[in-house]
Amino acid sequence: MQEQTWLITGVSTGLGRAFAQAALTAGHTVVGTVRSEKDLRAFEELKPGYAHGRILDVTDDDAASKVIAEVEQSVGALDVVIANAGYGLEGTFEETSLAEVRRQLEVNVFGVVATLRAALPHMRKRRRGHLMAVTSMGGLMAVPGMSAYCGSKFAVEGILESLGKEVAQFGIHVTAIEPGSFRTDWAGRSMTRSARSVDDYDDLFIPIREARQKASGNQLGNPAKAGEALLHITSVDQPPAHLILGSDALRLVGAARTAVDEDIRAWETLSRTTDFAEGAQL
Repeated sequence: MQEQTWLITGVSTGLGRAFAQAALTAGHTVVGTVRSEKDLRAFEELKPGYAHGRILDVTDDDAASKVIAEVEQSVGALDVVIANAGYGLEGTFEETSLAEVRRQLEVNVFGVVATLRAALPHMRKRRRGHLMAVTSMGGLMAVPGMSAYCGSKFAVEGILESLGKEVAQFGIHVTAIEPGSFRTDWAGRSMTRSARSVDDYDDLFIPIREARQKASGNQLGNPAKAGEALLHITSVDQPPAHLILGSDALRLVGAARTAVDEDIRAWETLSRTTDFAEGAQL
């Protein structure tokens, strides 16, 4: 495999770290963004000379552009960019404050957009590259108690779908990475939890929260194997627009898509009644 230069946001822990380690092991150069000097040093120690740390707050639009421009000059032309940085927000729709929702979208949506927009002009000029973002199985299906999180991931899915169709003409690939439950700290210390305030949701929500906390650290997904899967799709001529990771994600996303298809079929007749009888006027 030809050596590549990757940039991955959020490499301190979790899937971001796993993706970076896989790329480094394969002989690629990886620029990883972190939030502190301590994390930067720890990342660069993974493979001196190949692992390059940069401090970045993905919600700072100007900073994202400056970091990527600097990396292009000092490290090399970026072949792969993965917008991975993000976090989970747990809470029922009614109990989640608007401030919490805004913060979730700021990081999970606008942080992704800022990162990919900063890298795109460089790739467009070279007529090659691979842009990716980590969404979630929660970007293709939704569960109770995660409305803001799933909403942020659904938004990224739509952005990437449109982006991919715009930049295919330039030889740029776009992939949405949709992990299921992986053995990281996402559901543990990395999860933000809205305060409870409405008892009516107790019967539904308490078992969900308890089950998620109990599963933390025991999830089905292996982060190292997720890294290997990403390496594979960067080596093929036609990588997927969607990459679901994990058998649990396959099952849950499949069930969600089946439910949508069933709604479409069940209400097809009513859907057709909203057309003008004479058809479109061209």
